[in-house]
Amino acid sequence: MWISVISLFPEMFKEIIKYGLINKSIKKKLLNINFFNPRDFTKNKKVDSLIYGGGGGVILKAKPLIRTIYQAKLQMQHHVKIIFLSPQGKKINVSCIKKLLSYKKMIFICGRYKGIDERIINNFVDEEISIGDYILSGGELPAMVLIDVLVRNIPGVLNTISSCTTDSFFNNGLLGSPNYTKPKILKFLKNNNVPKVLISGNHKKIKEWRLKQSLGMTWLKRPDLFKKKILTKKEKFLFNKFKNSYLKKR
Repeated sequence: MWISVISLFPEMFKEIIKYGLINKSIKKKLLNINFFNPRDFTKNKKVDSLIYGGGGGVILKAKPLIRTIYQAKLQMQHHVKIIFLSPQGKKINVSCIKKLLSYKKMIFICGRYKGIDERIINNFVDEEISIGDYILSGGELPAMVLIDVLVRNIPGVLNTISSCTTDSFFNNGLLGSPNYTKPKILKFLKNNNVPKVLISGNHKKIKEWRLKQSLGMTWLKRPDLFKKKILTKKEKFLFNKFKNSYLKKR
């Protein structure tokens, strides 16, 4: 995957490329990431201006962004998708991530202040993407979030593909099941035993337990997601077992 980031503050990204899966993906040559600063494509470094029609704040001007976009596209050559990180965009979800993963070359535009000139969006941007219904100071943090989400799903980055396919949301729209590790018993804690099924070695029963827990956790923690889920006959059976057990304990 090849990603170019257009930002007034590319130095903000220096830390995220030093660590974790992003650094690993770069070293394994599974990710090529470059940064372009619109200030480098102006004579006086002036990239913002007041909004026509009045009102508070400034936005990024069109011409510096256009020059920056063309430079990024020139380096990446053809078949580039341009993504604008914007609170007005489509909220990021699993289907959005899977779609972006099919793009091999992308340019992320990070806005600042009140945003960017609308003509850039109308003429250059393929998709607007949001990470939530709130306002940040710029698009850099959303871009970092999006890069991190994409990288962990690039084949070859994680040691095993199940590390991401069993994550919350990727599991057929369900939350993930609870996880445990050594030791088997933690003294002085309530509910301190690891569920016996997980150390039974019976993979069929473990799979069913995890599905039952995923259904139950989604029902309890994210009822909005659970309502959208069309359950199979088996899933209904497992969910009812979870629900009955949960209600008995209350």
